[in-house]
Amino acid sequence: MSEPSLKNKLAWQCRRGMLELDVILIPFLEQHFDSLSENEQKIFSLLLEEADPDLYTWLMGYGDCEKEEIASLIKHIKKVMQVGRD
Repeated sequence: MSEPSLKNKLAWQCRRGMLELDVILIPFLEQHFDSLSENEQKIFSLLLEEADPDLYTWLMGYGDCEKEEIASLIKHIKKVMQVGRD
């Protein structure tokens, strides 16, 4: 049996402890992940390593991530998924 693809692994990691994150991250992975550059895909993987409260804060626009690459991807996710405050 072959090792699961990166996207399959990320799909599992998108299942969070907060429903609010699930309804953003899972559809983003399904609808937009393939259009990301290889580097952006790696950053998305790093994003999923962050804690749920931080992800919620960043995606809803209540605070900013200090990691520039992740912050840029969060901005993109918020735009295409039409979530959060500007």
